This record gives sequence, structure tokens and C-alpha cells, in this order.
Amino acid sequence: MELNNLKPAKGSVKKGKRVGRGEGSGKGGTAARGHKGAKSRSGYSKKIGFEGGQMPLQRRVPKFGFTNPNRTEYKGINLDTIQNLVETKKVDSIDLETLVNNGLADNKSLVKILGRGELKAKLTVKAHAFSKSAKEAIEAQGGTVEILA
Repeated sequence: MELNNLKPAKGSVKKGKRVGRGEGSGKGGTAARGHKGAKSRSGYSKKIGFEGGQMPLQRRVPKFGFTNPNRTEYKGINLDTIQNLVETKKVDSIDLETLVNNGLADNKSLVKILGRGELKAKLTVKAHAFSKSAKEAIEAQGGTVEILA
């Protein structure tokens, strides 16, 4: 490497007009920002949802209803999913650990067993909650239901 063949790294040199560097550059004066208005000023950034001063959509649409901050959110798992798990993985009891290992729930989620589908196996099922139909279907096959705290 010699002083006569030094080059900047590839992609490091920005090509293009330097704006606001005098009239002779062709991009002086207003620096390609036009005349007046918010967009011509330094520090301008358009707010999310800004519609040019028109009342924005999120403020035009009426708000209604109530969101309960204390709602308990359950991860619903149906009986057909459990039956599929029994057939493929050959499990004899379903608990939170089994569901987590098979990607059906995560450690922090509360699990509720729901009654869609048909259960053909005798199982011990441990979950945080059960629907009435799911509980009946599990007990009809001779299985047991345990509610986790």
C-alpha cells in the first residue's frame, strides 16, 4: 500500500449533492426544502397519525366499552389437541410441564381445558381451569381432573 493508491472503504463515501452550501452548488438558498411551512424548518418530524391538521382518524372514531384491568387471561387448550398429543407423544397424564414441553403453553400462562373435540383416552389432566363440557368428557373416559392453584 502506497500513499498514491489509498482509497476510502467501499460504501463509506456518500455520493450526491451537498445541500445548503451556497447558490453555486445548485442546492443553496432553501436547500431543496421549498419555501416556508413546517417541513422547511429544522427539527421537523411528522407525528404518527398526523393528517395535515385535519382531525385524525383515531380521534374521529368514537370510543366505547370497558377493559377490565383485573381480567384473568387463560390459554385455551381443547380436548382434540390433547387427544392428538396422546396419539403422537404417548402421554398418560397432562400437566403444565407436558404442555410447555410440547409448545402448547408457556410457563407463565394460566391454562384452561376446553371441550371441543373428542377424548378417547383415560387421562389425569392438571390445569388452572376447566370448562364444564371438558370436565365431563374427561371423567366420562374414567380420567381425573385436578385444578392447579
